[in-house]
Amino acid sequence: MTYPLASSTWGKEELDAIQGVIDSDMYTMGAKVKQFEKEFAEYFESPYAVMTNSGSSANLIMMSLLNWRHAWSGKDIIVPALGWSTSYFPIVQNGMKLNFVDIDPNTFNIDPAKIEEAITPNTKAILAVNMLGNPCNFTAIKEICAKYELILLEDNCESMGAKWNNRYCGTLGLAGTFSFFFSHHIQTMEGGMILTPNEEDAHYMRSLRAHGWCRDLPVEGTELYKRTGDPFYDSFTFVTPGYCVRPLEMSGAVGSEQLKKFPKLLWTREQNKKYFEELFGNQPWARMQTEHERSSWFTFGLVLQGVLKGQREMVINHLTSAGIQSRPIGTQNMMRQPVMNRLGSMCVPNANRNYDGANDLHENGFMVGNHGNLDCKEGIFRMFTEMRKLI
Repeated sequence: MTYPLASSTWGKEELDAIQGVIDSDMYTMGAKVKQFEKEFAEYFESPYAVMTNSGSSANLIMMSLLNWRHAWSGKDIIVPALGWSTSYFPIVQNGMKLNFVDIDPNTFNIDPAKIEEAITPNTKAILAVNMLGNPCNFTAIKEICAKYELILLEDNCESMGAKWNNRYCGTLGLAGTFSFFFSHHIQTMEGGMILTPNEEDAHYMRSLRAHGWCRDLPVEGTELYKRTGDPFYDSFTFVTPGYCVRPLEMSGAVGSEQLKKFPKLLWTREQNKKYFEELFGNQPWARMQTEHERSSWFTFGLVLQGVLKGQREMVINHLTSAGIQSRPIGTQNMMRQPVMNRLGSMCVPNANRNYDGANDLHENGFMVGNHGNLDCKEGIFRMFTEMRKLI
């Protein structure tokens, strides 16, 4: 493969961490996960962190919190027309409705100028999905939230390390989610995290993460559950309609090692971006994603335009034959996915709205890899050379 989509950032440290868990003979969620949660919260300057077995599970637990603690079933949440599938599914799985808003075709994120017209009396929140490392326009979004008394939520699974106004994305609202899948900024095999500033919300999410029981709650008790003092009873008391989306102890151990490397991994991604921008930043036949504030450059997104507009299949086939991997940008326009035929009753009516931004990316957009541990200049130059052949 000339230019792969992703690569491993593991070294001896991660393998030693896994071996340490094996030697301990304690594989299920325990001290290593708690240690990683503490380190992650401290790194991103958030009071509370709850680790899960994936970023998708993190979204599920975040939305379940809104349902079971905040009683939002039947309410609607404003979402971008482009995101990831499990940005959306946990909303409907918890009885809430999707209220789709178009994206800015340059930043690939929700377009704040389109949000106000979508707000209904039942709207409770805005889910900001930071796409491909790029922060949303939180200045405008926060103003709208304040004006209409809406809650801000973040799906930050693709944007670990991104910043808005010198604050980390994923810490700007009621809760924010992260993913540690293989292609992401740090890799824990599978894994995810939720950050929140609210202690009681963190308690609810810990219960929802593990069967709905209360054994992961403080000994002194919480608003959610006051312990009886009988460990036989308290360890098997169920207080929320939970799931089982706990992470493995190995994932926590690896996460601690990966977090140590994260500043260097992020720096390398930024250096790769500079070269990518040097080649692709001002081309009439393709435009790259416009950075808003400080992106963490998960991948490089391109939208074909000019002479290549409408020619994506031809371009992708050519790049693939040259050993250059590519993928669609997220879900593309989520409303054009077949699954939406099943979810019509769980969407706010939107027939009078325009989704030109999401449609442009659906038809002309794609992404290629960025790597935290590799200088990508050779692959980027090869891609540029191959695309120039198509002009």
